[in-house]
Amino acid sequence: MRSSARHRAARALIAPLALLALPAMAVEVDGHIDPVEWQGARHITDFRKVQPLNGEPGSLPTEAWVLSTPEGLAIAFRCIQPPGVPRTHQRIRRDEQAQVDRVNLMVDFDGDGRTGYNFMVTLADDINDAVLTNETQFNTDWDGNWKHASSEDAQGWTAEMLIPWYIAPMRKAVGGERTIGLYLDRVIGSTGERDAWPVASFNKPRFVSDFMPVTMPAYSQSLFAITPYVLGMRDQVNGDNSFDGGADIFWKPNGQTQLTATINPDFGQVESDDLVVNFGAEETFFTDKRPFFTENQGIFDFGLLIDNSQLIYTRRVGGAADDGSGAGDVAGAIKLNGSVGATRYGVLAAEENGDAGRSFSAVRLLHDFGSQSLGMLATRVERPWLDRDADVLGIDHRWQPNDKLTVTSNVVGSAIDEQGRAVRGTGATTVVEYEMNERWTQEWLGMHFDDKLDLNDFGYLPRNSLNYLHYEVRRRFADLPASSSYASHVWHWRVIGMDNDHGLSLQRQFRVIRESQRRDGGEEDWQLNIDAAAHDDLLTRGHGALRTPSNAMLAWERSSPRKGDWAWGVEVDVMGSDRVGLDRIGYAAEFEPTFFLNDAFSVFAGVTYEFDPDWLVWQHDNLVGSFDSHQLMLDAGVNWNIGNRQELRVKLQALGLDARMLQAYRVNGDMRAVAVDDPVADFSVRNLGFQIRYRYELAPLSDLYVVYGRGGYALDSRFDRAGSQFGRAFDLRDSEQLLIKLAYRFEL
Repeated sequence: MRSSARHRAARALIAPLALLALPAMAVEVDGHIDPVEWQGARHITDFRKVQPLNGEPGSLPTEAWVLSTPEGLAIAFRCIQPPGVPRTHQRIRRDEQAQVDRVNLMVDFDGDGRTGYNFMVTLADDINDAVLTNETQFNTDWDGNWKHASSEDAQGWTAEMLIPWYIAPMRKAVGGERTIGLYLDRVIGSTGERDAWPVASFNKPRFVSDFMPVTMPAYSQSLFAITPYVLGMRDQVNGDNSFDGGADIFWKPNGQTQLTATINPDFGQVESDDLVVNFGAEETFFTDKRPFFTENQGIFDFGLLIDNSQLIYTRRVGGAADDGSGAGDVAGAIKLNGSVGATRYGVLAAEENGDAGRSFSAVRLLHDFGSQSLGMLATRVERPWLDRDADVLGIDHRWQPNDKLTVTSNVVGSAIDEQGRAVRGTGATTVVEYEMNERWTQEWLGMHFDDKLDLNDFGYLPRNSLNYLHYEVRRRFADLPASSSYASHVWHWRVIGMDNDHGLSLQRQFRVIRESQRRDGGEEDWQLNIDAAAHDDLLTRGHGALRTPSNAMLAWERSSPRKGDWAWGVEVDVMGSDRVGLDRIGYAAEFEPTFFLNDAFSVFAGVTYEFDPDWLVWQHDNLVGSFDSHQLMLDAGVNWNIGNRQELRVKLQALGLDARMLQAYRVNGDMRAVAVDDPVADFSVRNLGFQIRYRYELAPLSDLYVVYGRGGYALDSRFDRAGSQFGRAFDLRDSEQLLIKLAYRFEL
């Protein structure tokens, strides 16, 4: 059914239901559907396949009940799964992605297609929650406080959820009613089949906009919560003890306004970033798990359509201090979210301590005009140590004239004043997505960033000086024969052209991707990139661009969900070299098996081996070295869910890398690499990250953590084989810490 027709039919059904609505009883969230409790709820039975996306009735019956209560939005699922269909009782940690039996509630509280919230419950009563922005982008860093329970019997299993109305800011209700966007789905773990109501998919250009509008009685809840924390740490390397404390504050006086604040926030000591060895010119991007910076952060989402680019990158707050003394000390931060009519707003401010402390601030406005929305985001960062002030202004617009066409655009400008010198830069991006039918989709994307645009005081932009265009056509195959081992394919064909802002060609590429869902619940992806000769203007950090040869890359990735005691994933890449393209072939291979001792205890060990021939690494000015490099990496760990309140995680990453120098080169005026006799040495790298983390959940969003961590990094100016460096990585001890953190949430 067409989206607009579906929405009109939904409204026709909603009206009589609203007239008959009676005051709802309280729902006890215990995983058992009591007909008395759910009396008057909307009953949904028309679940259809969206994975594969063919709209056919689900292979197993699914029912759901939706009820608006004073305590929150209540949802119940009944999933028929007779004994002949395997069930996955595997336990997962919060926000982990795994192929298990599960149900999802996704809700757009304002019903405008801008922001959605995902609440997932598994058969084993584990959860995942996320914020959805830009139609299809999921961010699992956010953790909400909501109720859930599941149970099972011989014929299937049941899940109940209760989402409190204070979970997110939302528009003021009209006439005692609220119209939300709603999407429900159920995933069968053994096959990967996803059945949903309505027929919508995050694999299409539109997703949140296709949620079903549902009108229900409106309720409002107020909440004041404070989560103080105390932290003690023993530094085993320096023999020091340290203690710290702070608090997160949450206040929602009504449905339209939400205030959050933090005092001396924890910089995420209980979370560990993945190991990264980066010799390139572009900065590595990391996500943020600090509660203040994830709580209802979706209003501040302002991406620029390239990689992880965004105007607000919260890892800047408390990041490397301007005086080089380590991480910045965040004194506190405050955030106000809310709405007035069809206009949503957000205000954010954060302050660091000390002479090198920075001040961050942002203001966000977003207005919905129906088929169009218009927004503004302004940020400012004051950096007294550098005598630098950075102002950025962005305007974003989305237009959906019909069910097939979506146009998303933004314009940004930066104004940097440093030591009396002013620099102004601009940029703009546009993406046009046209869904011709259920099988074919076209996409046009263009962006322009001048060479003065600078967003990285508060935001993240991997590079400026860029003009980029691509055209992509996608074809979906969702009706494969039952004899096929594949349930569906999505093919992508893309042509890319990229220049810098001075007209120098950076990329001319033809790309083919096939994304496949297998009937065993696994996934398989292929990607082929074919690149024409172009230039690299970042390698020498501003000391001249280098001509690059024609090249190609072929990647294959396959994952298999748990079957019996094992699950596994494998990835293989084959590619040409930096300097001579396809004249020398490199490769990378990764294999990660997971062994399940039982549903709650698993052990995984992923091994990656990579060979990079004629790898170019910048030395200084216009001097680069060409190296043959090998890399060996281990990514292993233990996950143990000790009952419903305790968990133990062990994470081990170790890396060894060698690089034997082949030749030194200078990039000359005609952008060619000329061999020289300048001294360039072999080098080797070893890196270690190890963490043992125990968590005990005292209450929702209240935890006791005991964390042991050890790590180190070493760069040697000599050649030592990757295997040897890998073995020596376990001796690294740049840091070794024992940390205890207690955080408890008080709701008033």
